[in-house]
Amino acid sequence: MSSRYSQTIQIRWADIDANRHLRHSAYYDFGATVRMMILSENGLTTEKLEELKMGPVLFREEAIFKREILLEDVITVDVELVKATPDYGRWSIRHNFHKADGTLAAIINIDAAWIDMVKRKLTVPDPFIQKIYENFPKPADFEWVVKKA
Repeated sequence: MSSRYSQTIQIRWADIDANRHLRHSAYYDFGATVRMMILSENGLTTEKLEELKMGPVLFREEAIFKREILLEDVITVDVELVKATPDYGRWSIRHNFHKADGTLAAIINIDAAWIDMVKRKLTVPDPFIQKIYENFPKPADFEWVVKKA
């Protein structure tokens, strides 16, 4: 996995709200899409998640809006792992939304973990998932989180 992962997105009419800019919920949709793309491209497909009986669960999702995104804009959304426990059971991801001219338009931050889909309880991810997260793009401010006893 490279040190950076991003996807380019063309804004659609359905993504626009009554104020003629990107509706707030579209930011979350684009973040989720990019997160699932990086996982899928590294072998963690929906089929593999079903096989492992695991799934990601969000605790917090926060948007920080900096500049308007309009219908005519093409944006680039990246994904980077900013915090994680050493077993990758809990983790935080940041998405940066850039306009074509490089302007930072928004930031999405999430805090998440892995859930055992059978037991419906938080769990430590399978080694397959741990390896993907070990190789995830990480920024200079990445930090390890130590679980409290």
